[in-house]
Amino acid sequence: MDTASSLSGVSPASDPTPQHLPELGFYGLAGGAQSPRDLLQECRDGEALGFGTVFLSERFNVKEIVTLSGAAAAVTERLRIATGVTNHTTRHPMVTASYASTMHLMTGGRFELGLGRGIDRLWDAMGLPRITSAQLEDIADLLRRLWHGEMVLGHDGPVGEFPYLHLDATFDLDIPLLLSAFGPNSLALGGRVFDGVILHTFFSDETLQRCVRTVKEAAERAGRDPDSVTVWSCYLTVGDWLDEPTRLKKTVGRLATYLQGYGDLMVRTNNWDPAVLERFRADELVSGFRGALDAKATTAELEHVATLIPDEWLAAAAVGSAEHCAAKVHEQRTLGADAVILHGAAPAELAPIVQAYADAAAET
Repeated sequence: MDTASSLSGVSPASDPTPQHLPELGFYGLAGGAQSPRDLLQECRDGEALGFGTVFLSERFNVKEIVTLSGAAAAVTERLRIATGVTNHTTRHPMVTASYASTMHLMTGGRFELGLGRGIDRLWDAMGLPRITSAQLEDIADLLRRLWHGEMVLGHDGPVGEFPYLHLDATFDLDIPLLLSAFGPNSLALGGRVFDGVILHTFFSDETLQRCVRTVKEAAERAGRDPDSVTVWSCYLTVGDWLDEPTRLKKTVGRLATYLQGYGDLMVRTNNWDPAVLERFRADELVSGFRGALDAKATTAELEHVATLIPDEWLAAAAVGSAEHCAAKVHEQRTLGADAVILHGAAPAELAPIVQAYADAAAET
């Protein structure tokens, strides 16, 4: 934390960036969190640096999303708080709706509810149904009806059968709904139904442009203003002042973990060579590894894994000096993203990049 601050000349807690940068976001507790308490300082730092939004992902250990959301609200005044993401199947619709309405009113409208499909194998193991596009569209409609005071009677749809759903007749709450989208059907659903779309990390420039186009065209076909649907690029951003083992974990380790979990989808989406993925999976270390590579692999193991991943695949990220990373973040917006999540690092680690980005913006 001290290293990043000293290199930037900015202390996140005391010398805030003059600009408010609503187009930039960060993930709270990026990667495997050691303690959820770290989120408190991260949110303070992120707000002081000028970030617009903190995204909160959910893991079933120390990253329960409702608790984290309330904590983020308690230590911030301006920072928007978005789930990035949670899953509608883990809570009753009334619980999810009430969670969002409570956060919306507690923060003065700074909350956004992000939903996603999750991982099928996890839902199978937990005994929960796999999430479908029809369910996501149904839950979006249900939540909006509840947030606008409607009494829902006898609902029978993709998300289930519910005799009675109701929050408060006085409600007229406009709470943004985000969708984490990957494939063309999900991207189109996001453009048609949701207020924003969160893309995945390690998307090539061509993939980013194609995804943005899919979202915006779907919005237009649905009679919506394409500009009303915010597309977030989730862009791995790693400064070269971090030590080499940390950079290796955040780059090679992170991409390798995605390839472990849903490599076919990553390769298909980016039009990468599937033969490379097969060689990756067949490698003795990878095939026998238990757990996520970015969480459990040693530096030596990650150095070996790096030999299995083409430079082209790792190039879909901002890695280097503060000025270089800031330019790459700006480039994501030039390519069509409305906003950019600086993924994979805490605000204090990102401070030099945010400062360089703000300085460049001030000169234009």
